Amino acid sequence: MIVRPRRLRQTPEIRRMVRETFLRVDDFIYPIFVMHGKGKREPIPSMVGNYRLSVDELLKEAEEVKSLGIPGVILFGLPEVKDQLGSPAYAEDGIVQRAVAAIKENVPGLVVLTDVCLCQYTDHGHCGIIRDGRIDNDTTLEILAEVALSHARAGADFVAPSDMMDGRVRAIRDRLEKEGYKDTGILSYAVKYSSAFYGPFREAADSTPQFGDRKTYQMDPANKREALKEAAIDVEEGADIIMVKPALPYLDIIHQVKACTNLPVAAYNVSGEYAMVKAADQKGWIDGESVMMEMLISIKRAGADIILTYFAKEAARLING
Repeated sequence: MIVRPRRLRQTPEIRRMVRETFLRVDDFIYPIFVMHGKGKREPIPSMVGNYRLSVDELLKEAEEVKSLGIPGVILFGLPEVKDQLGSPAYAEDGIVQRAVAAIKENVPGLVVLTDVCLCQYTDHGHCGIIRDGRIDNDTTLEILAEVALSHARAGADFVAPSDMMDGRVRAIRDRLEKEGYKDTGILSYAVKYSSAFYGPFREAADSTPQFGDRKTYQMDPANKREALKEAAIDVEEGADIIMVKPALPYLDIIHQVKACTNLPVAAYNVSGEYAMVKAADQKGWIDGESVMMEMLISIKRAGADIILTYFAKEAARLING
């Protein structure tokens, strides 16, 4: 007898009937860069279709995101000034704080997540406080907790620490609980690799380190067991959702992290992954739309429950038909 798996591929209807993995609009979170000013919509050259937005323009974007059925956005702020401590990150009238409050007032029902890190706000571009030429982990925790608290006060549904300091989930959770923000969630960048795929983001957020690199706190791309350790620590410290970043070079890590936790697992389809598709599509070398969907379904198939992606709006339009 000849085994004929092709019988299940004969028509679009049959293929749809036996399909194992489905991509939904509900799976997406859309990243947005927000800046000071009014009426500003600055294109990001390396991330075609993405912009740095002032708060008034952000609200238009948030309305569009909601109209497409995408459940949430994650906000990255660009401050007007920077300093050694990243103090604009926790200012009461900081750009992210203002953006969160504006969305909550004007676009009810949209889930708002906020990036909690210092790299955009420090004049040296690192994710922590510098002491004697090194990142001072424990001093940084105090500031990160202050940043997260300021976002919670503004109305954020989830804070998302992306710094990779040891103990930051516990520090943030303890501070939120102490201040009465028991319902504010933490989406932790639990497994964040030191990756070459972040280049376009660093241009967009003006967050390139002014010296050295981030290899002392972001993970070595060669390591797998360490990823499971990092994820387990963040679960124990009080994270509500854990994330793997980047997504595509680490599909195996997404799969293994998913197998080791009962929490929702997110994956970040990062700027470099996005930019490569857009650049190749513009050259006519690939069908960008098809590649986009294939990439996103691979992330879902690997085990991600949630996908942070700059493709969210385009993919949602295709899924919605």
